[in-house]
Amino acid sequence: MLLRHIRYFLAVAETGNFTRAAEIVHVSQPTLSQQIRQLEDALGAQLFDRSGRTTRLTDAGEAYLVHARRAIQDLEAGRRAIHDVGELTRGNLRLAMTPTFTPYLFSQLIVAFNARYPNISLNVREMPQERVEPLLADDGLDLGIAFDDIHLPEVEALSLFEEPLALMVSTLHPHARRRTALGASELAKESMALLTREFATRGYIERYFAPLGIVPRIMIEVNSVSGVIEAVRSGRFATVLPSAIASVYEDLRMLKLEVPLSPRRAAVLQRKGAYQTAAARAFIAFAMESLGTVLPTAGAIAQPIVRHDAGSAA
Repeated sequence: MLLRHIRYFLAVAETGNFTRAAEIVHVSQPTLSQQIRQLEDALGAQLFDRSGRTTRLTDAGEAYLVHARRAIQDLEAGRRAIHDVGELTRGNLRLAMTPTFTPYLFSQLIVAFNARYPNISLNVREMPQERVEPLLADDGLDLGIAFDDIHLPEVEALSLFEEPLALMVSTLHPHARRRTALGASELAKESMALLTREFATRGYIERYFAPLGIVPRIMIEVNSVSGVIEAVRSGRFATVLPSAIASVYEDLRMLKLEVPLSPRRAAVLQRKGAYQTAAARAFIAFAMESLGTVLPTAGAIAQPIVRHDAGSAA
């Protein structure tokens, strides 16, 4: 059994079609079919059901798929390990960041890391945590900046800092100059602009409102933080976002609440047991070192805690 047999098997499993798989791996269909038969002979099991219109994995194929993918991931990690340079004179890092961090963390963490390690190329993607974790588990990312309430057992979290949330409005809002705290009845009357449910922040917001018996008046739902902020800056809406965002925008104001919003814990996420490149190790150390000073409103940096248990979905 050779590595190409595994790659051919994965191509057929992912496309469900021998013709398309052959195009992907750049071989003829007869050659691909022959290689798959060789693999099945070596394993002593039929991997694909070819009797229908589409090619489907058999039970044996489903079982083998898990280990085949893991083998390719481990081999790719081994390739990166060989080319990894400990002195950080070259390298690359694949990062994902949940959108609520981007307005106040990108320059203070990503750009600052690049300034310290200019030879490390960064591929940074913004996405909700529910997409970050599967990509980490599948070795599609090296690290994620998200929250420590992880829900995939293949992912672990290294706690970074406590992030407070705040109710905020613009300077044009009627409550912009208010100094007293808003009660539940007043909060229930506010027109809200919120992130959609695909974002972890929305879940925190709903868990805050529920015990107060409030059904928020959600007038605008947006799948981007910048969209929410623009709606709030109109003066017509309130929102709940990380309090650090208010310090980035001069025309945003935080309002006091009689029942304060609970903070949440930001974390670096990584695949459990994955090979950690020198660039990844340097980034984690840099984040732990720098976030205590660049995030004064986020509270003190906690001691690193690696979580190995599965939490609730973000």
